[in-house]
Amino acid sequence: MARPQSDPMLTARFTAPAVPKTLVHRPELLRRLTAGVRGPLTLINGPAGSGKTVLTAHWAAAGRRAPRPPVWLTVEPDDAPGVFWAYVLEALHRGGVEIPAAVGRPTRAEGVTQSFLVRLAAGLAESAQPVVLVLDQFDTAQPPAMTEGLDFVLRHAAGGLRIVLTSRTDSLLPLHRYRAAGEIAEIRHADLRFTHADAEALLGEHRLDLSPDGIRLLMQRTEGWAAGVRLCALAMQRSPDPEAFVRQFAADRTTIADYLLGEVLDAQPPDTQDLLLRVCVTDRVHPDLADALTGRDDAARTLAGLARDNAFLEQVDASAWYRLHPLFAEVLRAHLRQRHPGLEQQLHGRAARWLAGTGRLTEAVVQGAAAGDWPFAAGQLVDALAIGRLFTGLEAEQLNRAFAPLPAETEGAAPALVGAAARLVVQDLPGYEEAVRRADSHLGPGSGPAARVSRAFLGVLAGRATGDPAATERAAADAERVLGELPAPLVGAHPEIRALLLAALGAVRLGAGRLDGAHSALTAAVEACGEPGTRPGTEPGPAPDTASGAASGTELAALYPPLCDALGSLALTELMRGRLRQAVAHARASLAVAEQSALPPERRSGTGHLVLAGVALEQDDLPAARSHLDLATATAAAGPRPEPAVAVAAAVIGARIAAAEGDGEAALAVLTRPWPAGTAPAGAWAADELAVAASAAHLARGDAAAALRALDTVPSGRPEHALARARALMAAGRAEPAARELAALPADDGLTLPVRVGACLLRARITAADGDTAEAHRRLAEAMELARPEELRRPFAEGGPWVRRSLREATRPVPPPGSPAGREREPVSRTGSQAEGPPPVVEALSARETDVLRQAARMLSTEEIAAELYVSANTVKTHLKSIYRKLGVTRRSDAVHRAQDLGLL
Repeated sequence: MARPQSDPMLTARFTAPAVPKTLVHRPELLRRLTAGVRGPLTLINGPAGSGKTVLTAHWAAAGRRAPRPPVWLTVEPDDAPGVFWAYVLEALHRGGVEIPAAVGRPTRAEGVTQSFLVRLAAGLAESAQPVVLVLDQFDTAQPPAMTEGLDFVLRHAAGGLRIVLTSRTDSLLPLHRYRAAGEIAEIRHADLRFTHADAEALLGEHRLDLSPDGIRLLMQRTEGWAAGVRLCALAMQRSPDPEAFVRQFAADRTTIADYLLGEVLDAQPPDTQDLLLRVCVTDRVHPDLADALTGRDDAARTLAGLARDNAFLEQVDASAWYRLHPLFAEVLRAHLRQRHPGLEQQLHGRAARWLAGTGRLTEAVVQGAAAGDWPFAAGQLVDALAIGRLFTGLEAEQLNRAFAPLPAETEGAAPALVGAAARLVVQDLPGYEEAVRRADSHLGPGSGPAARVSRAFLGVLAGRATGDPAATERAAADAERVLGELPAPLVGAHPEIRALLLAALGAVRLGAGRLDGAHSALTAAVEACGEPGTRPGTEPGPAPDTASGAASGTELAALYPPLCDALGSLALTELMRGRLRQAVAHARASLAVAEQSALPPERRSGTGHLVLAGVALEQDDLPAARSHLDLATATAAAGPRPEPAVAVAAAVIGARIAAAEGDGEAALAVLTRPWPAGTAPAGAWAADELAVAASAAHLARGDAAAALRALDTVPSGRPEHALARARALMAAGRAEPAARELAALPADDGLTLPVRVGACLLRARITAADGDTAEAHRRLAEAMELARPEELRRPFAEGGPWVRRSLREATRPVPPPGSPAGREREPVSRTGSQAEGPPPVVEALSARETDVLRQAARMLSTEEIAAELYVSANTVKTHLKSIYRKLGVTRRSDAVHRAQDLGLL
C-alpha cells in the first residue's frame, strides 16, 4: 500500500527487530509482559540502551502470545496523526485483524476525526479475539492529538485492543487514570537494569570468564545499563586481558562514548547540552547549583525534563537533587575538556563555593580540591573542626582520595595539617613528621583554636601510632584545653574528634599497662559516641534532624569506628582486670557495632573475639577459647595493624590455651615467634606480660628453673610478676621465698581479680604444705568466693594437683555429723581438735536438694519434679534457689553440669 503522496509504507516498521544472538534470558520480565497484556495497557519505560525493544521483541518471538500473535509497529518521531493511524491500520491488516471498510484510512491530520476514532474503536470491539498492538519507541515527541486519539480508541474498544508501549519517556497518555483503575502494567528502568546474574550470563554468551570481583566492578561502573554492559563485553573480547579492561577502561575512549554522545547528548538542544557539560563536574546537582554553573536561571525546568525523559539523569530520592549516570558523567567531562579547555577547573571552583555556602562541607572540600584550590579545601576541613573525618566515617575514603594530589610545598597551616593527617591515615610516620613540622612553622599562639585543636588531635593519633604515652598524654591535654575555646555547637557537630582522642588515649594507656587510666579514657570515649554506644546491638535508625541537636546520619557513621575501637579496648581492659562479665558485654557490643555499621574487613580488629577467647579460657572452656582465638586471628589478618596491647594479649592467650591443652612447646613457640614488621610491642608492661606468660609455659613443661629465668630477664614490680615468681619458686620447692614474694604484694584493692585469686590459691598451697589444713581450706574458700561471681575457673585448673584434690574432697556430699563416715571426714586442726561447721569450700547439698537435682537432670519441669517427690512446686523452687547458691550458678542446666563435674550426680 502507498500513501496518497506516493510514499511507500516502510515494511521494516511492521517487523520486530531480530533478537540478538547473545541474548540474556530474563524470564521474570517476560512473565510480567505476558501478564500485562491481559489488561489494556503495558508500558516499558527506560533510557536509551536499557533493553526495552530487545525485551519486547524477545517476548513477541518467544511464543508468549495471548490471545493471538502481537502486531508490531515502530513509531517515528515525525509521524503526523494521519500517517500514524494509516500505519496502525496497515499493521492491523498485516497482522490478520479484520477492520470494517467503513473505518477508512486517513493519511492526513485532518482525516483523523472523532468519527474515525469511533468507527475504529467499534470495529476493534467487534473483533473475535483481542488485538495486542506493540508501539515501539512511542515517546512524548508525538503530537498530543495523536496520544489523545490513542487513549480514546483504547478505552472504547471494549477490551478488543491491548497496547504495549516502549518509550524513553512517559507518554502523554493519562497514565494516572490507568493506574487508578489498575489497568496498566509498568516495567521501568529499575526493572530493566541488568542484575549480577544477567551480566554473568551475557559475558558467558561472549565466552568471557570474568571473576566475581570483575563482574561486581563492571556492574558498579555501568549501574546495570544493558547497552553499557553489552558494549563492554564486546570491547573485552578484543582485549588481551578482560579483567584489566574492566579495572582500567575509560568510558570516553570506548564505543560507549559514541553511543552516549550520539543517542543522548546530541539529541538535546544547545542550551541543554551546555548545562549537561557544566553540571557533570559534580557528583550530584541542585537546580540552584546548576544555575550558578551556567549563569542562567532555567536549570529547574531543564533538569526535571531530562529526568522525565530518562536522559541518563535521575532525581535523588524524590529530593531537589539530581545525579548523572556515572558513565555519562565521565563521557561528558572528557567532552568538556575537549570542547572548553580550562573550564573544568573553574567550574569546580564555582561549585566548591556554592556548596560551602549551603553548608555541604564534604562536597565543598572535594570540589575545592578538584579545582586545585588547596588553601580553600584544607581550610574548610580545618576551620569546621572536621579533620577527624579523614580518619573515620562515610566520607573518609573520598576525602583522602581528594587530598592525595595535595603538593607537599603548598603554603599555609591548613594544607600542612591536612597533609600530615593524610600521611598518618596510611601510617606514613616519616611523611607525617615532615608535614607536621611545616604546620608547626605556620602555627603560633595567635592561630585559630580550630587549627590548634587539629594539631593536638594529630599529636594524639601519632602518639598512639608510635606507642609514645608521654607525647600522647601531652597532646590530649592540649586538645582538651583548646576545645574549651571553641563554640559548643561546633564541637558538638563533630563528636568524632573527642571520641577518637579518648579512644587513642585509652589504647595508649592500655598498652602501657595503666588499666585504671585506660578504663577511664575508654569509658569516656564510649560515652562521647552517644546513642550508638548506649544501646549496642540495636539497629541504627534514620538520621535525626541535625537542627534538633541530635547526631546526623553522617555523624553516626563517623562514630561507629571509634566506638567499635573503644569498646574492644575497654573489653580487653576489663579482661585484664578479671571483670569477665563486663569484658564479655563490651566485646559483644564491639562486634555488634562492627556488624550493624557494616565496617569493611580492613577496618575491623579481632579484639572482640580475642577478649571472648580470653574469657572462655579464664572460665576453662577450652573449645570455645580456641574457636574465638581462631576468629580473632582471621579477623586481625584482614584488618589494621594490631595495637601493642592487643598483640601482647593475643600472644599470651594463645600460649595459655596451648599450655592448657597440654602442649608446652607450642605455648613457648607462640611467645617466641617473630613479630611482623612494625608490630613488635615495646615498653616495660608488654615485656613483663610476655615474660609472665613464658614463665607459665615453662611451668607447664615442668621446668621451674626456666620459668624463673624467664622472669629474671625482665625485672618488674608488677603484682602479676611477683605472683608468677612465687609460683615458679613454689614449683622449684622453695616455699619460703615464694611466701615472701606473696607477702610483698599490695593490699587486695590494688590487685586485679586473677592476681587476688591466684595469690589465695598459692597461699593455701603453702599453708597446706606447712600442715595447716584448716587455714589452707580457708584460703581455698576465699579464692572460691572471689572467683564465683565471674566464674573464674582457670586459676584452679592451673593451681596444680593439690588444688584439684582439695576441691574434689571439699565438694563431696557430707554425711550427717556424728556418723562414722562423718567423723572420718571432719577436718582436724594441727592441734587435733575438730573444726567447727561444714566443709568451707562448697556447702554440701542436703538429701532433698540432691533428689531435686537428680530429677532436674532428667529434664523434668518444676511441676513434674514436685509430683515425683510429693511436694509443692514452691518447695521445689526453694530447693533450686538453694542449689544455685551452693553451686555458684544461676541456671538449672548449669547446676546439673556443675554437679556432674563435682561428682554429686
